[in-house]
Amino acid sequence: MNTVTDEEQHQDGHNVPYTHGHHDSVLRSHRWRTAENSAGYLLPHLAPGMSLLDVGCGPGTITSDLAALLAPGRVVGLDASVEVIEEARRAAAEQGTAGLTFEVGDLFNLDYEDGTFDVVHAHQVLQHVGDPVAALVEMKRVCRSGGVVAVRDGDYPSMTFFPACPELKRSLEAYRAATLANGAQCDAGRKILSWAHRAGFASVVPSASAWCYATPEERRWWGDLWADRVTTSSLADQLLARQIATEDDLASFAAAWRGWASEPDGWFAILHGEVICTVQPERGYAV
Repeated sequence: MNTVTDEEQHQDGHNVPYTHGHHDSVLRSHRWRTAENSAGYLLPHLAPGMSLLDVGCGPGTITSDLAALLAPGRVVGLDASVEVIEEARRAAAEQGTAGLTFEVGDLFNLDYEDGTFDVVHAHQVLQHVGDPVAALVEMKRVCRSGGVVAVRDGDYPSMTFFPACPELKRSLEAYRAATLANGAQCDAGRKILSWAHRAGFASVVPSASAWCYATPEERRWWGDLWADRVTTSSLADQLLARQIATEDDLASFAAAWRGWASEPDGWFAILHGEVICTVQPERGYAV
C-alpha cells in the first residue's frame, strides 16, 4: 500500500490534501448523487435559462441534473482532478445535455470574470479546503449581483447509526483524525452559516437535510464502499502514514462496516448543513 505522496501535500493555506482521494469507492458515492437527493434546497431557486457554476463537481452527476433543469442556460462543472473531469465529460457526451461543459480549475482562483454566473453551487466541498471563507468569497466574486451561492456540506460528528458498534465508531473517529491532520473540517455542516456571514453575504438562508441508508440494498452499498475506503483508498494510506491506525485496525474497521450492513435493523443517517446566499447589489467582496 502506498503512503501519501508529496504531490498530495499542498503547501498553501487554501488547498489541503483531499482526505477521500479518487478511489472507485469514493467515486461510487459521488456517482450516486443527484440534484434531487443532494441539492433539493437549491431547486426552488432555479429557472430555465440561468447560468450555473458547479465547483468541486466530481464526476458531474449533480451538475448534469442541474443542466437539464436550467437548459438552455450555460452550466459549467469544475474540479481540480483531471481524471474526474474526463469521466464527467464522457458521461455528458453520452447524455448530450446542451449547454453543459466541464473544466479543470482551482476554486481559489476561478478563471471567470466578476458576476459571470447566476448561481454558484458547491456540494461537499468546503469541508475539504483549508480556508472555506476565502472559497466563499471567490464563489461570490463570480456570481452576479442578485444571484445566489448555494453550499451543502455534511457534518461527520453528527453521523448516527444503529445498532451500536464500537469498531464502526472508531472507524469514523479515525476518519475525523485524518481530516484534522489535513487541515480540513469534517464538521463543516454546522459551520457553513458562520462562514457565509464571514464571507460578507448580507442575506443567508440556512437549512438542513439528511441522507439515510436503511434498506438492505442501501446498507450493502454504503457498508461496502466504506469498507473499501478504509482498506484500499487514499484514506487508508493516510491513516497508516500518519499512524492514526494500523493495518489490523483497518481490517477491523472494514469488518465492522460489512457487519453493520448485514444487520436487518441497520440504520445510518448523515446530517447536512445548507445555505442559500444572495449576492447583494453594491456590496464589496472583502472578508
